[in-house]
Amino acid sequence: MQATELRRLTTIFSAVQAEFDFAKTITMSGTITRVDFINPHGYLYLDVKDDSGKVSKWAFELVGPAALRKAGLGRGSGEMKPGDVVSVVAEPAKDGTNQGLLKSVKLPDGRMITLFVHDPSEVPEEAK
Repeated sequence: MQATELRRLTTIFSAVQAEFDFAKTITMSGTITRVDFINPHGYLYLDVKDDSGKVSKWAFELVGPAALRKAGLGRGSGEMKPGDVVSVVAEPAKDGTNQGLLKSVKLPDGRMITLFVHDPSEVPEEAK
C-alpha cells in the first residue's frame, strides 16, 4: 500500500476515532434484527438479552461494502441475516450509548470473521 493511500485511510477513520473508545472492548451475543449494507459503512443491529432476560437494542458500525464483500459478508451472501444469533467483539461508543465499531463477528456456523484489528489512529510509519 502506498503512503498516499494510507494517509487517505487514516483520514477516513478520524471520525471513527472520535466516536468510539479504542481503549475498551466489548463482547456480546445477540439476535440480528437488521443488516444495512450501505456506503460508507454498513450497520449490524442486534437484540441483546441481559441475565434477567431484558432485551436491549445495539447498533454496530461495520466496514464499507467492498471490505464486507472481501470478508464474505456482502449483500446477498446470506452470512448475516435477521434471526441469526451471533457473537461480536467491538469498540464501544464513547458516549455510553448502545453502539460500537465492530471488530469481529462469530457467525452461527462458528466461523469468526475479523474486520479490523487495530486502532485506526495508529498511523503506520510509512504514511507519515
